[in-house]
Amino acid sequence: MLSPSTLRASRELPIAKVDDLSRSLTALDQEKTRICAVELSRSSWLLGGMVPGVERHPLKKLEAEAPALMRVIDRWRDEAIRAGRTISRIVLAYEAGRDGFWLARWLRVRGVEVHVIHSTSVAVCREHRRAKTDRFDTAMLMRVFVGWLRGERGHCSMITVPTIEEEDAKRPGRERESLVGERTRIINRMKASLARLGIRGFKPERRRAPGRLETLRTPENTMLPPNTLAEIGRDMARLAVIQEQIKAIEQARLDGIARTPDEPAHARVRLLARVIGLGIESADMLVREVLLRDFRDRRAVARYAGLTGAPDESGSKRREKGLAKSGNSRVRRGLTTPADLLTSGRPEVAVPE
Repeated sequence: MLSPSTLRASRELPIAKVDDLSRSLTALDQEKTRICAVELSRSSWLLGGMVPGVERHPLKKLEAEAPALMRVIDRWRDEAIRAGRTISRIVLAYEAGRDGFWLARWLRVRGVEVHVIHSTSVAVCREHRRAKTDRFDTAMLMRVFVGWLRGERGHCSMITVPTIEEEDAKRPGRERESLVGERTRIINRMKASLARLGIRGFKPERRRAPGRLETLRTPENTMLPPNTLAEIGRDMARLAVIQEQIKAIEQARLDGIARTPDEPAHARVRLLARVIGLGIESADMLVREVLLRDFRDRRAVARYAGLTGAPDESGSKRREKGLAKSGNSRVRRGLTTPADLLTSGRPEVAVPE
């Protein structure tokens, strides 16, 4: 059972201010605001902007380095000051991608208001053949960003920029999910190699499987071919390493919860783990991916997980295509799996205290 201190800590968790990320709640004074949009790529960045007092809309291609970006922002601010404008706010936006959120955190420390645009919330041209350049992408980001700053809905949606600690807390769960997928692929590959030779029923994931590999015989009563035997041996060695890494991640998580059980995130994990069919791994994923985020209501959670409906309505046609499945697939699996377990008639699973 949970201790009274753990229950009290879970009830006294700080309630963050909920923000509507589909539009800006701050009034836009365009004469005093320096607006920037940057298209990020691996080799170079393209920065576009609107400078108060300057008629042209500058566009600058620069190296993929944060200091170079900051120098251009400062230079454009000086141009606005020379034009007689007072700059009280500098806002910048870029599209979420492989660079993550480090640039947003780096610029915010230096006084720049940074927003990260959700990639799937930006409407693009639906023509089959259309020009696709960084210049066009930057102009598109600038249009949707200005509309968002004006408080208009439907232009784009922003992503909450997490701290580096919040990002790091998600890594064990995501690494474990990747390792579990790799483990499944290796096991299926070994079973397929054996089935090709007519050997069925052998479980290569068992602990004693490597010792039994030499004794396997095909239906023709022959040993495994040497290349196939060597391939399966290497796969088994790789599988053993992956299983050890999965155990290490799981043990580290349990040690962390036992070491600081009253920490807010750990208290929530322990509360969720009491639900039948929901283990520590799923509980930790839901806490890190969902419960620590700011959502306006339950429908926002459903949209984030892709659990909303996907209607197909046109004229007299009314059809439901099922779940949208457009959100976080990891969260969607974590929410639907316990429901499947409870409705499938399976026996109850022991839940750790």
